[in-house]
Parts: sequence; C-alpha cells; structure tokens
Amino acid sequence: MVRANGAVSLRELARVVQTSEVTVRRDVRALEAEGLLDRRHGGAVLPGGFTRESGFPQKSHLATAEKTAIADLAANLVEEGEAIVVGAGTTTQELARRLARVPGLTVVTNSLLVAQALAHANRVEVVMTGGTLRGSNYALVGSGAEQSLHGLRVSRAFLSGSGLTAERGLSTSNMLSASVDRALVQAAAEVVVLADHTKLGTDTMFQTVPTDLITRLVTDEPPAHDDRAATELQALADQGVQIAVAGGQGGSSAGVGGPGGDSVPARQQRRDVPLPGPRRQVPGGGGGLRSASMLGEQSPGAERARVADLRRR
Repeated sequence: MVRANGAVSLRELARVVQTSEVTVRRDVRALEAEGLLDRRHGGAVLPGGFTRESGFPQKSHLATAEKTAIADLAANLVEEGEAIVVGAGTTTQELARRLARVPGLTVVTNSLLVAQALAHANRVEVVMTGGTLRGSNYALVGSGAEQSLHGLRVSRAFLSGSGLTAERGLSTSNMLSASVDRALVQAAAEVVVLADHTKLGTDTMFQTVPTDLITRLVTDEPPAHDDRAATELQALADQGVQIAVAGGQGGSSAGVGGPGGDSVPARQQRRDVPLPGPRRQVPGGGGGLRSASMLGEQSPGAERARVADLRRR
C-alpha cells in the first residue's frame, strides 16, 4: 500500500488487515528496521524520500520474482560477441547471471556483484572499472571509475536505479553512483533501463539518465490497483520510450501496447547510426526485443487502451 500510494495511515492499515493499531504499529516498526518504509506520526511513508537509499540486503529481497522476469527478458537483447556495459544493482545482477551463457561477450561493469556472476562464465570477458568501493551496493565509484570509462564505446548500457519518471528519467539517491552511471551511458549507443513497477513514478535526488536518452524500458506488469505505475508507463511511451513488459498473464512477456497497432513516428524518425558514431542508436534497428513487442511501436490509441485495461484489472 505504501508503494502504491506513497503513504498510508495506521488506522487504514488496521482496517485493511483487520487487526489492532497496536499490532500494526509493531509491524511497521519491524518493517522500518528492515529499511522497507519510514514511520511517521500516525502512519508510514516510502523510505527516505529523495535522499535515503536502501542497502543491498534490503534491495535483494524486494520484488525478486519481478526482477527475475525482467532479467530473463532483457537477456534476449544481447547477441553473441557483443560488448556492453552493465551498471550496479540487484536487477542487473540477475541479468548478469543470464549473460553467462552468451559466448564471446565482453561486459564492462563497475559492480562487484555483476563481475562475480560472470567470473566463471566460459568465453565471457569481464572488464572492471577502477574506483573506490561503495560497500552498500558493492559498486566502484568516484573519479577512478569515471576516468576508466573515457574513450569506451559499446553497443548497449543496461542500468537500474532507485526511481523512474517520465519527467526526469532514471534517478538514484547517491551522487557518486549517479555520476558513474552517467559515464556508463556516455559509452553506449543504446540505453536499456531495467526497473520493476515499484520504481515507476518514484523520483529520487540525482538524475542519471534523462528520458530522451532512454531507448528501452524492461519492466513487469503493474498490479491492477497500481494506477501510478500504469500512468507512468503511458507517459514514458508518449515520450517515445520502447517498453517491454515481462511476466504478464501466464508468465508471458508482451508489449504494453498490444499487437496489431499502427507504428508511431516517435524516435523512429532518426536514422540508425553504426558504431562508432553518435552516442545513441535509434530504436527500431537491429537487436530489438525478440520475445516482446515494443510499446514505442504501437499507436497512441492502442497504448491508452492497454493502460486502461491494466487499471481495470
């Protein structure tokens, strides 16, 4: 309820779960100790507002099924022999576990967890950035990490973050992490954001990737009651972001817009630019999601109908 609404009262919680406010207050205190929410007088809110960031132990237990489905779908983007960058995060760690099966792959990362997931993969080369270890998320940050990325050129960047909105794009709560993520983006021709529905509509302190630089979003299907996430998906689609939804009905993956829609000009007006060249590669070229249709390729009417359907369900 806190993720869906941003805040909730103890009285409302007690009514929904049919218990006493004393019991709810005790449970909220335990959830705060785990970093899942912050207590406020008479209620609870999302943790930390713009500045607080949960540590790895807390993040690793959040939306685990959703992260697995997102990683499965995102792995389909990666071709044999590619060079990519993968940022830090629990969702990108799940992606790395699947990339271990892609032969001839080169992965540049600032994440110790990503490197560990690929350490024993045959025919996968792992390149670590330099930098200072940030223990809360096992990532290398600072000027050393950023300088090691200068002059680098890869096909795709796979990034996660603390929040994603159509207005500001991807953001995080830590300045050093945000700075390295921006350097990773500059090294890639295409930016793929991995974000589960709990991050949609959440805005945090430091912007990492503005919306107009996000090529694709791979996410999961929001719950029927989560109007905020569904609205944010629509707004991102309106700005030309291609969206793939993992783990829909029956565990399948499908574009939010649904099949059979007319194409939208959006970003498809720009030409594909082979590497090396300008930083962005235009969506609609090679390497698209093979197991899901893209929301950016559907008509605005189809997109709105799909979002409306999500809300009804």
